[in-house]
Amino acid sequence: MSLRFYDTSARQVREFVPLREGSASLYLCGATVQAPPHIGHIRSGVNFDILRRWLSHSGYDVTFCRNVTDIDDKIIRVAASEGVPWWQVTERNQRAFTRAYETLGCLPPTVEPRATGHVPEMIDLMRRLIDDGHAYASDDGCGDVYFDVRSYPSYGELSNQRLDQVMESSDSDPDRDKRDPRDFALWKGAKPGEPSWDTPWGRGRPGWHLECSAMATKYLGPSFDIHGGGLDLIFPHHENELAQSRAAGDGFAQYWLHNGMLSVGGEKMSKSLGNSLLIPQMVQKVRPVELRYYLGQAHYRSTIDYSDAALREAAAAYQRIEGFLTRAVEVLGEVAPADRVPDGFASALDDDLGVSQALAVVHGHVREGNTALASGGKEQAAEIAGELRAMLAVLGLDPLSEQWSSADQGLGEVVDALVAVALEQRKAARARKDYAAADAIRDQLAEAGIVVEDTPQGSRWDLRRG
Repeated sequence: MSLRFYDTSARQVREFVPLREGSASLYLCGATVQAPPHIGHIRSGVNFDILRRWLSHSGYDVTFCRNVTDIDDKIIRVAASEGVPWWQVTERNQRAFTRAYETLGCLPPTVEPRATGHVPEMIDLMRRLIDDGHAYASDDGCGDVYFDVRSYPSYGELSNQRLDQVMESSDSDPDRDKRDPRDFALWKGAKPGEPSWDTPWGRGRPGWHLECSAMATKYLGPSFDIHGGGLDLIFPHHENELAQSRAAGDGFAQYWLHNGMLSVGGEKMSKSLGNSLLIPQMVQKVRPVELRYYLGQAHYRSTIDYSDAALREAAAAYQRIEGFLTRAVEVLGEVAPADRVPDGFASALDDDLGVSQALAVVHGHVREGNTALASGGKEQAAEIAGELRAMLAVLGLDPLSEQWSSADQGLGEVVDALVAVALEQRKAARARKDYAAADAIRDQLAEAGIVVEDTPQGSRWDLRRG
């Protein structure tokens, strides 16, 4: 099966044919950094990290651009409410997003541009639009520049709307001098106390939509392969990006991929609703790799309704995978990832990134591997473990990778040494048939969260999860 994606603009699954053979260019709308990230934000990061990994595994040279919106109405409001400079808000929250992406194992993007570093590119794009009759500066001299939606006949094609269905744009003050209420702001004239930059039409700051078009085309070219983001961005953000870029003569994105939302009790997760689950709190409930498994296990276009029970189930599922590989290494020694993944796994990901079906192949391998280990089939177990590691690498979930195996390595070595002493004492107690003492040691370890399992190869231990 060839690689296929559901393209929002076509409203169907399409075969992926890159603009340049052997290369794939991907732009993802990243964070607007007015607040620290919750797991709804990072779900998008995980979904597109899996896409990026699968493209690379499939032989594509991937250029991945994920932007940072570091100037925005919300950022300015937060800064004003706290009485701090706007850049202070963006810096602390940008660092929080970076830590969150890293904590959940997302590979760093090829480039991560900030909006405020690309004002010259935005001015150039506005000039092109004005010269071609698709944009205009406000007649009242306030410094605003607007995109004329009626000048672009295909406006609404991404979100499948007719222009007469489109509601008034809400990204500018209602008393501004706009020719049509639906026109959206490319540039917002300066206001007292707000950051601003010089342009030929007056001082001001960029509109959200203009930022992404300017950054995407600077780093990926006038035409690129994939534009990604959350379903909530289709309108107006992505619709406006597409309109202004195509109106300026750029081919822009060839495929539009959108990930589903993460809700709590049926409501979209957001800071304004007070239902945000922040990353530092979530990794107190489960390990980061287990949280990644939870966020990445469903199809990327589906909605996830968060619950603690579902999180625990995901953690337990990951622990079954981890448990097999841990036992395999104990019996077989080092197990290297296989050179290729099983056909069923590849077919699942080729079919619009079907991670849930791919995980079914993963868990099938775990069951077969456990059976092989139990029956002494070392050669079969080694083959299964190698394929399993190859699949988990694509999903960013390999527990034997340096990323996850070294996460708690220093503490793990200390705990390992202490538990080894306790297990030696337990072994000695059992040797002298003092079973009460042996059981007491086991119970004390269990109270401390250490689970002891007696195997033909001797006692082994693990941390109790969940």
